[in-house]
Amino acid sequence: MRERIARYYQDRYHANVPPERVVVTAGSSAGFVLAFLAVLDPGDTLLLPSPRYPCYRQILKALGVRPVLLETGAAARWMPVAGDLDRYASESPVGLLVASPNNPTGTMASATRLAELADACRRRGLWLISDEIYHGLEYEEPAHTALAYWDAAITINSFSKYFSMTGWRIGWLVAPEELVRPMERLAQNLYISPPAISQVAALGAFEGIEELEAIKAGYTANRALLLNELPAAGLTSILPADGAFYLYADVSRLTSDSAAFAQSMLKEIDVAITPGIDFDPIRGHRFVRLSYAGPHGAIREAAARIKAWLKG
Repeated sequence: MRERIARYYQDRYHANVPPERVVVTAGSSAGFVLAFLAVLDPGDTLLLPSPRYPCYRQILKALGVRPVLLETGAAARWMPVAGDLDRYASESPVGLLVASPNNPTGTMASATRLAELADACRRRGLWLISDEIYHGLEYEEPAHTALAYWDAAITINSFSKYFSMTGWRIGWLVAPEELVRPMERLAQNLYISPPAISQVAALGAFEGIEELEAIKAGYTANRALLLNELPAAGLTSILPADGAFYLYADVSRLTSDSAAFAQSMLKEIDVAITPGIDFDPIRGHRFVRLSYAGPHGAIREAAARIKAWLKG
């Protein structure tokens, strides 16, 4: 399994990753727990760009680590920039977590941006943890691995997204050599090992790229449909959707309470969206996340219902 993942890095990114630096995990969630435990102590601070996947913050809090939300904005395509590390220096961070493509925004960091962030972390002696679980699900430009710009970065990936193995609980991380054995010891005590049957299935997934690309083509069609239909429905402010299978829409013209807005949509037209407060406790009341990881017919029907609801 480690050897096949290492070959994946060579084939996809032209990056040389020794198999010995690959840690196979019980899903990406286990990967985050291992990474956080390996490099952070209780009382440490980790910078989390916001909006962001909500579980980062909760895992860190459970481990006694202080998450600090680093606000991103439209001018930077909702991604952190190297200068942010100066802006948040007073928080005494131990590291930075970057997710590209990002959940919920669907935005990505360019190669230049990722290289600058890696260099800034290296110069400041900070850990760089890169969430790359949506790699493969990009629509115009390819996603880049942090390992291409800094060998000491910790990257985390999963078979749940591009490889469509949700529920198999299989993922991996690539860590600096000195962290591999500590992570193995932690894993042995926390979950013993990732399921053997899931590892065999994951090896097979690497050989199913044609089928995986067909699934991605479905996401591409869903994305195009929503980007066309939602503005016509009145959701005119949607963040640039570079990757993953999410759109993050500004609904402040329609509501000041995205949670109530989402509840009303579910109750009245049976369409489920996610309020932005799950991802950004400060500005999330103005945003909602829409997932398009479903059958094209269902996405088309949802768009039609939303349009009729908002126009009615």
